[in-house]
Amino acid sequence: MARVDVIDNQVEAALKQLKKLMLRDGAFQEMKRRAHYEKPSVKRKRKAAAARKKRRRAMARARSREIE
Repeated sequence: MARVDVIDNQVEAALKQLKKLMLRDGAFQEMKRRAHYEKPSVKRKRKAAAARKKRRRAMARARSREIE
């Protein structure tokens, strides 16, 4: 769970820090996904697409390391 302390009544700065923390943790993406029911077939397709994207990134990184 994310926790941000408010110092000297600086609510805006604390809110900005909280948003950054939530983005890094993936909380906003999680809320978006859970906002509506996702059918199991759609869930599988989304997971497969994410795996393909992750694999493509890894291959691109590996290729760029070979070149250097």
